Amino acid sequence: MPDRTADVLVIGGGPAGASAAYWLASGGHRVTIVERRSFPRSKPCGDALTPRAAFRLSELGLAHLLDTAHHHRGVRLTAGTRSRDIAWPAHRQFPQTGVALRRRDLDEQLAHHAVSAGAELLEGHEAIEPIVERGLVRGAVVRNPLGGTSELRSPFVVVADGANSTFGRTLGTLRTRGWPFGTGIRAYWASASADEQWVEVAMGLTDREGNPVAGYGWVVPLGDGTVNVGISLTSTTADAKAVNIARALDGYVADIAERWQLDPVAPLAAPAVGRLPMGGSVEPKAGPNFLVVGDAAGTVNPFIGVGLEYAFETGRAAAEVLDDALGDSGSPALQRYPRLLSTTYGDYWKVARLSARWMGRPAVARQATRVAMGSRRGGTAIARLAGNSFADNPFDLTNLLYRGAVTMAHFAPDA
Repeated sequence: MPDRTADVLVIGGGPAGASAAYWLASGGHRVTIVERRSFPRSKPCGDALTPRAAFRLSELGLAHLLDTAHHHRGVRLTAGTRSRDIAWPAHRQFPQTGVALRRRDLDEQLAHHAVSAGAELLEGHEAIEPIVERGLVRGAVVRNPLGGTSELRSPFVVVADGANSTFGRTLGTLRTRGWPFGTGIRAYWASASADEQWVEVAMGLTDREGNPVAGYGWVVPLGDGTVNVGISLTSTTADAKAVNIARALDGYVADIAERWQLDPVAPLAAPAVGRLPMGGSVEPKAGPNFLVVGDAAGTVNPFIGVGLEYAFETGRAAAEVLDDALGDSGSPALQRYPRLLSTTYGDYWKVARLSARWMGRPAVARQATRVAMGSRRGGTAIARLAGNSFADNPFDLTNLLYRGAVTMAHFAPDA
């Protein structure tokens, strides 16, 4: 592969990178995506798009994917033998249904959608190191599938290579120690209940001693005869390192097997495990001429461990800032990006990080479960807060609770 140039080099072709590339290419800029793996590729996640994520996917021009997907009316909260159905809350922008889309299919569609807008996609190519000259990133040394290397130069770089973000760490990005991160595991099972229209979320998970843990189990019906089953645990769980997440998944699957009509010992593939920084915990999010987006920036929601909508949103925000930089504003425009993220998410992320810390305490976890299961209004309030989907009415219960939480969070240490 000969050396080449682009207006913007995007490291990583996942949802955040593809979103940034799509918006930049749509604006007439020359964009190259370097993706280490080849599509289709898999990722350990729940395959469920919240209404917020579905709306962002529509903004990208991929609403047709929603039309043919399996739709979810909301969440079925379970705790022991109790359950409560909570419909997705009404919102002036977001639809009132979520959808199921396998990430191996969705990610491929997103990357090729960016290509259709004019971006170049290099699959199976790895950005092995940045090209740094006089303190500025000028591109990357790229290894092709045959092992050869070349230089891909660009005045601006978007770091979108996921939670591990090898490229980002080379540029100096670091996760803030003490802030929560999540560990998830999932696998697929054949299920006679795969057409169910509710995503099941199990609260009140326990460790091997029966103590509550900060996390939840999920069952996402995919509408194709299979279900995605998994567990997400946060680092705030007491003695989190001692929890064997694979064994916890086995126990959870055994518990739900009869209800979901599946064979607990016959997964369709081996479970996949992933670890995600949360709550904007990765810094810096911008350098002199690079931006960090999606999981690479730690933008996963600490309440429920989802990151897809924030991948779409940070990818688009990065594209808008870079469009200014490629115009008359130049490199100084990039420093607007971290301020934009702080304004948009800062209070919410801090409330979520503090909540994750408190949910690691057994008494708090039990009380939260009681509130969620005790009344439909309480369950809806938690669904709004956890999904970052607030009502327009300033006197809505969730809005009032959230504003109080933001006020208290300003005085709380964040470590």
